[in-house]
Amino acid sequence: GFERSTILRKLSSLGHFFDFLVTEKVLKENPFSQILIPKRNSKLPIFLTNEQVNRLLESAKADKSSKGLRLLTMIEILYATGIRVSELTALKLSSLYEKENFIFITGKGNKERLVPVDQNTLSTIEKYLKVRSEFTKNTRDEKWLFPSKNSKLGHITRQRFHQLLKLLCIQAKIDSKYVSPHKLRHAFASHLLANGMDLRSLQVLLGHSDISTTQIYTHVLSDRLKKTLEDNHPLSKIFKDF
Repeated sequence: GFERSTILRKLSSLGHFFDFLVTEKVLKENPFSQILIPKRNSKLPIFLTNEQVNRLLESAKADKSSKGLRLLTMIEILYATGIRVSELTALKLSSLYEKENFIFITGKGNKERLVPVDQNTLSTIEKYLKVRSEFTKNTRDEKWLFPSKNSKLGHITRQRFHQLLKLLCIQAKIDSKYVSPHKLRHAFASHLLANGMDLRSLQVLLGHSDISTTQIYTHVLSDRLKKTLEDNHPLSKIFKDF
């Protein structure tokens, strides 16, 4: 009755546990080494359409409070850069390279990268910075771009940002299944590919170490590839002449 991903996670956990028992000489061998591990299902990511993203942004803009501006800024950065939600919430003030239109990101495995940011998003960040001090509790919070008085970490948490997104979905009248911080990252990647970006450049922007991870987004290329084939294949040109 479990999803395949749940089964794989449980098998992996048990396998590691029995590896530990073998290391500690409690057992002579790992009984899970004989178990056939099923392949992981390759699911296409669910992502927001351009129209849904616009509705989400417009709903965020409607809230003129400081909290509303903070949420708008976070959504814009996430959609404009495609960074991970963990990278977003842990952004520091020193991460901003506004004159160069870049944000400095420390990603998985402490790998560093520079991500370009459009001028509209930078303008939103500038507006937010004017009210940012309202969210700081003490000097410990000063280094974070999105500080929080209620967080032990000193900055807004991924969970809180997710909650705020869900509430915004109600206002924007968007099914919440389409909206999460990670689905905004999916939207960033899918929309760029659909508009002509190559896979290698997208890999760099997303911070993927392996391009096979980026290839999950290639489903959006089907229509564009079909059109390219129709326009360029010799047989297509022959049939157009009839």
